[in-house]
Amino acid sequence: MSYQDSLDKIISEQLEALAPETDRDARFPRPVVDALAKAGLLGLISSKEVGGMGCGLAEASHVVASLARHCPSTAMIVCMHYCATAVLEQFGNREVRSEIAAGRHLTTLAFSELESRSHFWAPVSTATRQDDHVVLNARKSWITSAFEADSYVWSSRPLASEGASSLWLVPAKAEGLKLAAPFNGMGMRGNASSPVTGTDVRIPASSQVGEDGKGFDIMMGVVLPWFSVLNASCSVGTMEGSLARAIAHVSGTRHQHLDSSLADLPTIRAYLAKARIKADMANALLQDTIAAIGAGRPDTMLRVLEVKAAAAETALEVTDVAMRVCGGAAFRKEVGVERLFRDARASHVMAPTTDVLYDFIGKAICGLPLF
Repeated sequence: MSYQDSLDKIISEQLEALAPETDRDARFPRPVVDALAKAGLLGLISSKEVGGMGCGLAEASHVVASLARHCPSTAMIVCMHYCATAVLEQFGNREVRSEIAAGRHLTTLAFSELESRSHFWAPVSTATRQDDHVVLNARKSWITSAFEADSYVWSSRPLASEGASSLWLVPAKAEGLKLAAPFNGMGMRGNASSPVTGTDVRIPASSQVGEDGKGFDIMMGVVLPWFSVLNASCSVGTMEGSLARAIAHVSGTRHQHLDSSLADLPTIRAYLAKARIKADMANALLQDTIAAIGAGRPDTMLRVLEVKAAAAETALEVTDVAMRVCGGAAFRKEVGVERLFRDARASHVMAPTTDVLYDFIGKAICGLPLF
């Protein structure tokens, strides 16, 4: 069975039914994550050398977008898993890579901190050497899949080298990690995106990911492209899901006294047409960004900076249209539009936020250094 067939089967048999409960109860979608693991989809981008599928960014984007049409919470869990896996594929040890490829290990990023906020590339948390171990202390503001994942790709200040940061692979069950507060947000309610504190977390020095002080290079060279593309994929999928639900509602809802559907109203069709164009434009930029990365084009970094901002902001517009054309019915849970409307609000405030990206894009097109 192809990865596409496996994905479609999981979506139709499990995800569609579980998504409303995931949102309502703010519950981590463990049954779907387990199904994705069993189908090999958590090992989608793991190399064939360690037992993975050996796929790339385009396939990962497709998986995330497909999941987001029905459950953006699940899509974001997989997005962060793929981002961390991309790092570990280049800098992790074979054992953890094999575990991920086999679907026995869910990982995620732990970058954002209370003290540096959306500037995820500038951690203030510390790492201190003690013999053959390292002791970590941090206040992480958000970790997706907190205490649901098996590990965190964790950022800190360097041990001794020059540079902005270093990275570590931290077991989620490491002593000293504490859930600062459970997540009870407006949207993306099922992805367990919670603040975590680390107090004297002791890990082997061999847990370092990459060289000391080179964390910034990995963040910019590996994490930023993967995260920007997959976050945008989540936004694109959310738009597609909201449009599909809105179109189904206006096509199937009738004014009996006029013997016409809501879709017969030119105003509603015009709103949907504009939303369709916006969604297609965002997806076109997404596909061009993936192509730019694959070809190593000169405009790659500009596209990477643009795609998350463009998709996140467009998702706000498109999901708003879906609410508008569905009228009062959109406020009912069973229609499914308001859930995606709420979920769409998350991406533009995820670091790097849209406003931070606008500044970066402005610097890039004016020929100024980003940092």
